[in-house]
Amino acid sequence: HTVSGGCEFQPHSHTAFTATAILAGEMWVTIGENDYHLSANEVALTNIGQNHSGHASNVEFVSVSINPAQVEELVTELGLTRTTAEIVFLASVVTDEAINKIARVIANELADERMGHGAMLDALARQLVIQLLRSHMAVRKSARIELSRAGPVDRRLRLALEFMHDNFSRELALDEIASAAYLSEYHFARLFKQITGVTPHAYIANLRMERARKLLSENSFPVSEIAAMVGYQSQSHFTKIFKSVTGLTPRAYREALK
Repeated sequence: HTVSGGCEFQPHSHTAFTATAILAGEMWVTIGENDYHLSANEVALTNIGQNHSGHASNVEFVSVSINPAQVEELVTELGLTRTTAEIVFLASVVTDEAINKIARVIANELADERMGHGAMLDALARQLVIQLLRSHMAVRKSARIELSRAGPVDRRLRLALEFMHDNFSRELALDEIASAAYLSEYHFARLFKQITGVTPHAYIANLRMERARKLLSENSFPVSEIAAMVGYQSQSHFTKIFKSVTGLTPRAYREALK
């Protein structure tokens, strides 16, 4: 949940589905190759690995990251498919009053931690995913998709993605990642960019940012320690990258969560 007089987000992607509901103000975004102007009550939807960037003025928004494995579990529970599926958003920007109502309840819950806070947020997240599956996501059977610890992934990249998720906190060379998938460095780099839309090293950077946000929100570790835990030896470099993605420094991000 963010309230800001102005913020900017450099091009990046996430390892999860992301729904961003604009509660007030305006936001200008680029999702994939398309530009959009969002205003209050509109929702931006970004797929796993989809590049996006943007800037906003006098804005309030709620952004929810949804673990792909959780989406896959709910898809199976609802009986939408019996095989591993490819799940994607149908559009990048939608207007959906149900999602906006959920986002406002999330914002209120985050501002006032009452009894059952965690359970309420879990229930709201589940409600959000159900609404997305009902109205804004396509579930397609695909022989190319396998389930991994990273969620549904292309079978040709499954081993490499799992390796990256397990080792992103240290320096990873491209040839080491390619070897995990039993591919040549050249073929792996081309295939990875073709399927995910980002380079392997950009994907690793996004993994590090996702982990850093979780650590900042759930622990009181010093920023320098968190930087090292997610693979950055330089705190200043970590701070620069973090701000380019979130619009806030790590310390400001942590303060905003209080």
